Amino acid sequence: MDSSVMLPPEPDRRWTIARQIGIDTAVVRFWGVDEWWEFDTLLETKNQFADHGFSLDVVEDRPQMEKTVLGREGRDEEIEIVKTLLRNMGKLDIDTYCWVWTENPLGVLRTSSSVPLRGDSRTTAYEHAQQQLADDHPAAGITEDELWANLQYFLDEVVPVAEEAGVNMALHPDDPPISPIRGVPRLATSVDNYERILDMYDSPNHGVTFCQGNFSAMATDVPAAIERFGEKIHFVHFRDVDGEADSFVETWHDEGPTDMKAAIEAYQDAGFDGPIRPDHVPKMAGAEEREEAMSGYTDMGRLFAIGYIEGLLE
Repeated sequence: MDSSVMLPPEPDRRWTIARQIGIDTAVVRFWGVDEWWEFDTLLETKNQFADHGFSLDVVEDRPQMEKTVLGREGRDEEIEIVKTLLRNMGKLDIDTYCWVWTENPLGVLRTSSSVPLRGDSRTTAYEHAQQQLADDHPAAGITEDELWANLQYFLDEVVPVAEEAGVNMALHPDDPPISPIRGVPRLATSVDNYERILDMYDSPNHGVTFCQGNFSAMATDVPAAIERFGEKIHFVHFRDVDGEADSFVETWHDEGPTDMKAAIEAYQDAGFDGPIRPDHVPKMAGAEEREEAMSGYTDMGRLFAIGYIEGLLE
């Protein structure tokens, strides 16, 4: 396993901090970049990472896929962009594409970003009862059966391209893993649903982003789920939550209910040798953070998380 961090495509202080603490595996998110899936953009990005001492192993950004998920006119054009991305990643030996399904169209949802933790650090939380007070989403009315059929259509089109390109597709859970939300069903919400998704197109290139926080929120035994998925795990988000899918708080990595050492040992026993990155972290009191830093992605909390991961790996 290699510790990694999610970084923007252009150098900034996050790149500097990552190299100073010994990280050399990058996960890229193309904030604010148009048509980033094109070959020239990916080539320049990979080379720029290499010039600064990083191997670019994961693309964790997604072209627009709402029409694909909802089965609307224009989905074939969206799917062609995903195919272009996979082919270009294959040409450049970028191993893994982290993607989502019914996180479209609602996205990642939280109801607070200021819950107090130790030392007046602050974290995010989700309360389903509060979220459900909102009006139904415009996509409300689509059925689970329709979403499953649309997913089958997508996998049939895209997984063969990933196989030919030699790229691993790693599906991230819905966050939060609960269904429905505001009238829209979600599918990537349980271990059983994941197994169904993997069985829809049996391929070594069709696998899992094992986001521990989400699997913990599914009220599953995290080390047991790691063992269950085994070689299907292509990428890991290392975090934890206290609670279940309808009500949870994101924790410090050393304070949550999951046995994080047992999780690392389960990855090792499963033969996982891919990138593992810290995901959402609390915001530390008094820390000078980037103005644009999103909740859960502040730099100082992430430093703690990386050190914790490295200690467990050692």
